[in-house]
Amino acid sequence: MTRNSRRALLATALTLAAGGGLLPSAALAQAKLKVAAIYTVPVEQQWVSRIHKALNAAVARGEIEYVFSESVANADYERVMRQYAEGGNTLVVGESFAVEAAARKVAKDYPKVAFLMGSSLKPQAPNFSVFDNYIQEPAYLTGMIAGGVSKSGHIGMVGGYPIPEVNRLMHAFMAGAQEVNPKVKFTVSFIGSWFDPPKAKEAAFAAIDKGADVLYAERFGVSDAAKERGKLAIGNVINTQDKYPDTVVASALWNMEPTIDLALKKVKEGKFAAEDYGIYSTMKYKGSELAPLGTFEKKVPADIVAKVKAKERAILDGSFKVKVVETEPKSN
Repeated sequence: MTRNSRRALLATALTLAAGGGLLPSAALAQAKLKVAAIYTVPVEQQWVSRIHKALNAAVARGEIEYVFSESVANADYERVMRQYAEGGNTLVVGESFAVEAAARKVAKDYPKVAFLMGSSLKPQAPNFSVFDNYIQEPAYLTGMIAGGVSKSGHIGMVGGYPIPEVNRLMHAFMAGAQEVNPKVKFTVSFIGSWFDPPKAKEAAFAAIDKGADVLYAERFGVSDAAKERGKLAIGNVINTQDKYPDTVVASALWNMEPTIDLALKKVKEGKFAAEDYGIYSTMKYKGSELAPLGTFEKKVPADIVAKVKAKERAILDGSFKVKVVETEPKSN
């Protein structure tokens, strides 16, 4: 068989997959998967950047062809999703929190395409799997560090929206800080946006003006405020200490690779089904971790470091469970 003939057969298989079903596992094993992603914010945004990073890692390994759309308005989400489903993509990834109804409708219309979507709701048979950044465990550990380095005993917290996905991280952080300092005070605010660094910066300034000397940077812009005012910050989802070496003490990291890699494996084997991938964001599965202290390794009190390491071991061996609280956190 000539090279052109083989290409023609593969093209035919891909066309059939787009119109009538996922490729058989034997064919998928020989071809790069076509994967598309839809993001409602720029790929620089913390949460989305982790999905983008994991998919690009699969590209680097030669496993997938990857295309994406960023800053997609909610009103356009369904159209873009359908476009990718009809374009021969075997797996479509995205965050459907604000467009659940539309995303699930598209999935129903394309039952042979695999969908892996960020969602706080349950999977939808046969092809709509969900994930989320269940990083409350390292968030608890960063809270312990924050409580240990705060001199004023006052921590400022700036989030995007008070939705369960954010609330549980904030509550875990607050519980960690309270373990170290039961009298710690919190100023909590939400900016009503997933990507508005200037607004987040202003909210952080307001917390500092009230006495906060450590800031929980759930959004971009908070660490800038901390740096300008000579305060400390705790990162979320990504590690920005290289940009703020004297400001960002620690970060709770989200690693999307375990989730993405498992989904790709199941698609390739023809075994993708409606599942909840949330557990693969936990520390046990290396889906999250506490970032190295780096420039603050010698600055965080030794007794606090010891307590954090002991708690980390307890989380990993299952003897300590971080409580999941999804109600809106309040200032005290």
